[in-house]
Amino acid sequence: MKENNKKNKILDESFKLFRKKGTKNTSIDEITKSAGVAKGTFYLYFKDKYDLQEQLVVKKSNELFKSALNKCDKENLKTFSDKLIFIINDILDNLNNNKLLLKFISKNLSFGLYSDRIPDIISNSSLSIKDLFIDGLKEDNINIKNPEIILFMIIELVSSTCLSVITEDNPVSLTEYKPILFDSIRKMISES
Repeated sequence: MKENNKKNKILDESFKLFRKKGTKNTSIDEITKSAGVAKGTFYLYFKDKYDLQEQLVVKKSNELFKSALNKCDKENLKTFSDKLIFIINDILDNLNNNKLLLKFISKNLSFGLYSDRIPDIISNSSLSIKDLFIDGLKEDNINIKNPEIILFMIIELVSSTCLSVITEDNPVSLTEYKPILFDSIRKMISES
């Protein structure tokens, strides 16, 4: 098994176990047995299972962004704000359809913005939500201070609120929530 394949096998198998049993109730022995690797191999890539969990959150969040970006590229959206709303809507729909993934990522969706912290688990793709955001602002001549901070705030807003909205319809259902969220995001990126 190639080195990168071993790490990916550990990531894939641990994700299954974490979703089934929870991180706390999953042992490193179970992970290595399920992945078919030695315990020493686990420690080549991860400090402990919580480091593994963080890397999985980065990977899964990044996969959500990449999928939404790929879908957005196929749409004929003219404005930057329409593209951003499309991406966020797609992510919300994916999380709504996969509540186990939502609970796993919890309120850490923004980890996917910072995949440079753990670059080897992210596929090399030219697509990046940060790039789309910065380029979109320029293309639409939107001048805002600290665009990376604004993007972080938008993703954190989505992340911190979607768990309650999707899992508990609290304070409103996702259908009721989306227009309010999208209006707030449009205001955040309007020219200042």
